[in-house]
Amino acid sequence: MTPPTDFWLTLDTLLASSTLTIDRPKNSRHPKYPDFIFPLDYGYLANTTSMDGGGIDAWVGTNGNEIDAIAVTVDILKRDSEIKLLIGCTEQEKEQIMACHNNTYMKAILIRR
Repeated sequence: MTPPTDFWLTLDTLLASSTLTIDRPKNSRHPKYPDFIFPLDYGYLANTTSMDGGGIDAWVGTNGNEIDAIAVTVDILKRDSEIKLLIGCTEQEKEQIMACHNNTYMKAILIRR
């Protein structure tokens, strides 16, 4: 079994070698669900691929630039699952992110570094 440290170091390498694109800035509205307002900057790693065919998603907090957790989501509407990187997120920001991903149609778990 691969040691957990290797997992996080591999994510660090992926982040360091990618361009982080913020396409949904803090306080912006979701394009399909206008009642949803992003509590933090949200984007993706360019030139990566996630389950939905887009880049690997990332939430960016106010506490540095290290990946400190991932959220693993399951979405009944989209019928998919994904990981979302949490970069520099405080405990309060992690709570906000988890609240976004735990609703009627989506559930998530947080895996801390």
